[in-house]
Amino acid sequence: MMKHSTLLRFAAFALLASALPLTASAKGNPAAGKAKSVTCQACHGVDGKAITPEYPNLGGQYESYLIKSLRDYRDGRRTNPLMSPMAANLTDQDIEDLAAWYASQEGLRDLKID
Repeated sequence: MMKHSTLLRFAAFALLASALPLTASAKGNPAAGKAKSVTCQACHGVDGKAITPEYPNLGGQYESYLIKSLRDYRDGRRTNPLMSPMAANLTDQDIEDLAAWYASQEGLRDLKID
């Protein structure tokens, strides 16, 4: 028979494990994201380096940040006159693909300064 303290530890572990997300990584496809990024390129550039300083660079951003930002624009938790309408019709898969594409690009955090 299991000791009471061992049973409590097992129950606590099982409860914590059930609260964790089932997947640790995003399911985005960078190649699909590249194809879907055509509209985004007008402001954010072909590879995520913005065309002017008023637009953010997306290349090299963290995938989880891009996913959260795009979902927040789409769902109205974050508003911007340009981004809110652009994100309004994106599916979760579109968002994951776009985030995977931009995260796979070299960004400012990846550049080496000589």
